[in-house]
Amino acid sequence: MTQQAVPAIAVIGAGAWGTALANAAAVAGCRVTLWARDAAQIAAMRQDRSNQARLPDVPLHERVTPEALLQAAVSGVQAVLLVVPAQTVAQMAATLQPVLPQGVPVIICAKGIDRASGHFMSEVVEEAMPGVPVMVLSGPSFAQDVGLGLPTAVVLAGRDEAACKALAETLSSPRFRVYHSTDLRGVEIGGAAKNVLAIAAGIVAGRGLGESARAALTARGFAELLRFSHAFGGRPETLMGLSGLGDLVLTCASDKSRNFAFGLALGRGASVEQASGGKLAEGALTAGVLVVMARSKGVDMPIAEAVNAVLEGRSGIDEAVAGLMARPLKSEH
Repeated sequence: MTQQAVPAIAVIGAGAWGTALANAAAVAGCRVTLWARDAAQIAAMRQDRSNQARLPDVPLHERVTPEALLQAAVSGVQAVLLVVPAQTVAQMAATLQPVLPQGVPVIICAKGIDRASGHFMSEVVEEAMPGVPVMVLSGPSFAQDVGLGLPTAVVLAGRDEAACKALAETLSSPRFRVYHSTDLRGVEIGGAAKNVLAIAAGIVAGRGLGESARAALTARGFAELLRFSHAFGGRPETLMGLSGLGDLVLTCASDKSRNFAFGLALGRGASVEQASGGKLAEGALTAGVLVVMARSKGVDMPIAEAVNAVLEGRSGIDEAVAGLMARPLKSEH
């Protein structure tokens, strides 16, 4: 393959997930620029060929180039992976808009809903970057696993099926499988809503309520996710796939999930402030806007409501659990 034929990808955001995705794209054969706002972080990555601050003990692939200048990072690329926290996507998209060449797709890798506007991530980027092709990458994946090259499957969703399929193939490798979908809304809902439900699963584990309770909560949480997605235009088959059931199962079963770990700490008695351990749990920021949106469509989401009540200090954990257990018995569906 000639140098000119090698796809070029920019990864905006050098946290753990951004670093892992940069490695995955490089393994797939892409030249990758990995951008971070912090010049000192970039300098350290260039020297150490790793991101010890965010993804320790995972060497950067030789085709990954850390870059501190945003314009240089996106120059000549075929796609941009936007890998920043959900609540900063709007600001980052606005910063990116003047320097990104026209027609370059932006792939959103954050899992959340914008609290300020109540908009999904795709809507946030489209508002900040009119005319840009927007896609969403989601699915069951931990940064450490992807960074180390362990087998992982995710889904890339976009409205243009041909473009989405082509990029999915570009980013895929034998150990990082990227499927494609045209259900943009369903894929981003699956990624955002499961984080809130993972907090609930962590609370159940932290409270010592048993594996049976956690399995029941995961199943009933999935029913909530399906109802919410249907109300906002997602397809049910999408939620049965990687971004939905797959991601929910992963994040409700492992303390490697920041959201599960956050709930685990809450269940063991930590305060909301203490539970994060200084790490970002997207579900804690999504819970409030998720339930507001659900209410606006008349969607019943008792588990998400209970999580939000705990986070806002309107309910204790034992009270929230008792409330869920006291709900009327009815048909499962």
